[in-house]
Amino acid sequence: MSSTTARLRDAGRTPPTGIPVALAGGKSLQIHHWLRILPGKRLVGYGEWDGRKVLAKLFIATGAERHWQRESNGIQALQRAGLVTPDLLASGELPGGGYYLLTEFLSGSQSLQQVWDQLGDQPDALAAMDILQDALHTIAGMHRQGLAQTDLHLGNFLRYEGQIHTIDGDAIEVQEPGKSLGQRAVQRNLALFFAQFQPQWDKRIDALLPMYLTVNPVSGLEVEPLIEAVRTERQRRLDNFLDKTLRDCSQFAVTRSSRHYCTVLRSEQQALAPLLTDPDSAFGGTPLLKDGGSSTVARVTVGGRDLVIKRYNIKGFSHWLKRFWRPSRAWHSWLAGWRLNFLGIATPQPLAMIERRLGPLRREAWLITAYCPGENLFQRLGETGDDLPDQPTGNAMLHLFNQLNDARISHGDFKATNLLWHDDRVCLIDLDAMQSHDSETSWHKGWARDRARFVRNWQADSKLAQWLEQVLPR
Repeated sequence: MSSTTARLRDAGRTPPTGIPVALAGGKSLQIHHWLRILPGKRLVGYGEWDGRKVLAKLFIATGAERHWQRESNGIQALQRAGLVTPDLLASGELPGGGYYLLTEFLSGSQSLQQVWDQLGDQPDALAAMDILQDALHTIAGMHRQGLAQTDLHLGNFLRYEGQIHTIDGDAIEVQEPGKSLGQRAVQRNLALFFAQFQPQWDKRIDALLPMYLTVNPVSGLEVEPLIEAVRTERQRRLDNFLDKTLRDCSQFAVTRSSRHYCTVLRSEQQALAPLLTDPDSAFGGTPLLKDGGSSTVARVTVGGRDLVIKRYNIKGFSHWLKRFWRPSRAWHSWLAGWRLNFLGIATPQPLAMIERRLGPLRREAWLITAYCPGENLFQRLGETGDDLPDQPTGNAMLHLFNQLNDARISHGDFKATNLLWHDDRVCLIDLDAMQSHDSETSWHKGWARDRARFVRNWQADSKLAQWLEQVLPR
């Protein structure tokens, strides 16, 4: 029996595969694998139609015609402009409501995002610049034809048989039909692109911009205003992402009541279910990592994987009076962890956050993160400071400090025990006091405190302390 629009809509986050989807004209579509699911709205999958491999987009929401039409118009605009994009094979209404759009499936292609991710956490400069050149040449080609991609990221460009293909017609806007985009529109669109990268890449924009200008020489496009626009756009993206971590969406599952609030990575929801139901069960019968008055920390094993759970305690009625009216420390640490994650700064991945509530009033709270097995920097560098770090450790430390500096983030408790060496990176833990600074004055004060506290881990006259004074950003 063919799957109907209603069945696909009702299936939510788990639409069926392996069954035919009836299309207009008596033909059907066989979906082998779903690639993206927006429950009840839009489904994207790989499958077969009329003996061909296809990428299928099914628009199943009520009133989905607008999105389907935008996708069709975007693909056609790319084709009219002579830009390379997968062929549009079929498009139309789904029996029972909704719309479909089928494009050529480029078997063996890789998105530029996949290629970028293969470079690792600190990509080789030449390989990275090669990827960015491919993207910037393609973006410049779109701008020359009056087109702008409003969802501009590396995932929307595919490498296939030596060419770059642009995908996601829904995000293509024809802003200046028949003529090149103006300087302001170009700057706005390039800021959208560069904002997806970590802040340290802002320093490379002066070297990257000429790659764009060789294809589309826009007058008046300057580096400094572009960098300011990039920072503004990155902050907007970060704010939107942090908001997502606190609401029910495709990436996070949120449950709430008058007595309870919980947000968890959706991919971890099933594995963590027993711990989410009874987080205090983690603290019985296992040695604690910390048993202090303000917090209790335990290492637990869930599904064969080590995790850390931290309970933020309420020490008494007077302590509760100071805490109940504001977000919990678990809430703050959850957002701090995801902020670092977004910016590519190493920290154990946050997995879930729970608050016990009494209506709008906060009580105890818990934070669950991945476990980092690395040794802390006291252990790695030695407590005396008599020796300098080896080159990999020294480079990783400076990389972390420069990342924090570029992102204007202060940790607030920069003890060497709060920095762990793992997988050739220095990871930050204990984010309770972390701050992101809006003003230069606030940032300078926060970084100065962090810098002084980190150097103070070792005797002032030690080799290590003196080396740190020389190399740490000021």
